[in-house]
Amino acid sequence: MSASLVDPEDDLPSVNYGGDFETTAIPPYHANTTANSGPTADAAPPPPAFGLFNEPEPLPYVQPGTRYDGFSAEPAAIEPGPQPGDGRRGTLDLGLLLLRVAVGVLFIAHGLQKAFGLWGGPGLGGWSAELSDMGFRYADILTYVATGGQIAAGVLLILGLFTPVAAAGALAYLVTGVLAEAMAAHEAAQLASFLTDGHEYKVFLAVAVAALVLTGPGRYGLDAGRGWARRPFIGSFVALVLGVGVGIAIWVLLNGGNPLG
Repeated sequence: MSASLVDPEDDLPSVNYGGDFETTAIPPYHANTTANSGPTADAAPPPPAFGLFNEPEPLPYVQPGTRYDGFSAEPAAIEPGPQPGDGRRGTLDLGLLLLRVAVGVLFIAHGLQKAFGLWGGPGLGGWSAELSDMGFRYADILTYVATGGQIAAGVLLILGLFTPVAAAGALAYLVTGVLAEAMAAHEAAQLASFLTDGHEYKVFLAVAVAALVLTGPGRYGLDAGRGWARRPFIGSFVALVLGVGVGIAIWVLLNGGNPLG
């Protein structure tokens, strides 16, 4: 690019210059004359001039056809910079791992009690009898389904694998269990003291599992690369509703008792 600022005094001709001034005249730097008066009122108005105050000065002259080699007219894509808090989760994932392991170990331990009678558990036969006493139909089939599902849910929670499905299944199991215990407390006329008579353990465990459904497993698990591990949203609400709904449906279809009246 070739551009130069023009000083009006540089274009003033010398005294002995005899050239053509038609294309080299520089407008005077004084305020525009808006009207003529006196003897020269009918004369042609003077050419527009550039004032020193309140008016822009002329732009520098640029040679036609000149290219701006140092600049590009193409739009440039601007990448968004790092946002505050990106990738900063602190101890959140460690807390979720601790919660998953605690809930998973409890589910596995209770499942092994029902399956093999470990740690003073009832075993499959005793668990089937308990389900029948609680009023469940098809207790023989429900024994295997509940025991296997409880152990599988615990293992998946510890591994952080298919966490929304595992947590929703665990929630369904706990909802059915809470309704069964509420039914037993109602029959024993102890429903008013339900949450202060040892049953709050299962209620709190159900709330913990529901929290895992909503928060996801965190980064310390096999689901770490999936969206629900760090930013769960609509799918978590769906899993929560399904877990509660399946637990209530199992109670209604296989038991049908009214735990409140």
